[in-house]
Amino acid sequence: MIECKNITKTYKNGETETDVLKGISFTINDGEYVAIMGPSGSGKSTLMHILGALDSPTSGTYFLDGRDVSKLSDDELADVRKNKIGFVFQSFNLLSRATVMRNVTLPLLYSEVPKQKREMLAKDALTSAGLEEGRWNHLSNQLSGGQMQRVAIARALVNNPSIIFADEPTGNLDSKTGEIVLDTFQKLNEHHAHTIVLITHERYVAEHADRIIHIQDGLIIEDKENSAKRVATLHHTHETT
Repeated sequence: MIECKNITKTYKNGETETDVLKGISFTINDGEYVAIMGPSGSGKSTLMHILGALDSPTSGTYFLDGRDVSKLSDDELADVRKNKIGFVFQSFNLLSRATVMRNVTLPLLYSEVPKQKREMLAKDALTSAGLEEGRWNHLSNQLSGGQMQRVAIARALVNNPSIIFADEPTGNLDSKTGEIVLDTFQKLNEHHAHTIVLITHERYVAEHADRIIHIQDGLIIEDKENSAKRVATLHHTHETT
């Protein structure tokens, strides 16, 4: 699904050039749950913007479902973002004085989806995101942080994207609420086959993924299967059989 070949990103400010990504190569297959981990300034968020078709690399190639993203028109890029990708951000990005349903149906207003179907899709997304039905008609500013993040997840799901990019999704949450949100991503990956790409600077958050790509100073310093999670999963499976 995702293939990056020697991706670089350089920002220019007058005579000053800053190399943020210095040659990134990896592949993410359909249905994987991958964490891209690194400290602040490592380039992980810049990489997510490239993967999400929000920015372009300075050099290198990025293939999404076999298509070279750099060769897509603006309209084609907009279609990719609308139909293939869902975004979840640290700051939720909800309309504070709109209801939960209104926030979740918002992406569908830009397509020719009838109102009744929009509401049905929103309800399905909210159910998948784990927000109880009694909250669906609340204003988003009446919700807790964890509930707002689940609304944001539902909004990302409403177009049924194949990939979900989550940029520091637990950054504004306490640890207990963060675990609930991370469990939601786990269920979406296991039960709904969504590809999850989780961006984080926290090791304990990254360890919820099946694979961890560790970036530092614009380079991949480690890319390996999360064996700790696999062992925990096997242990849980053994206990329940």
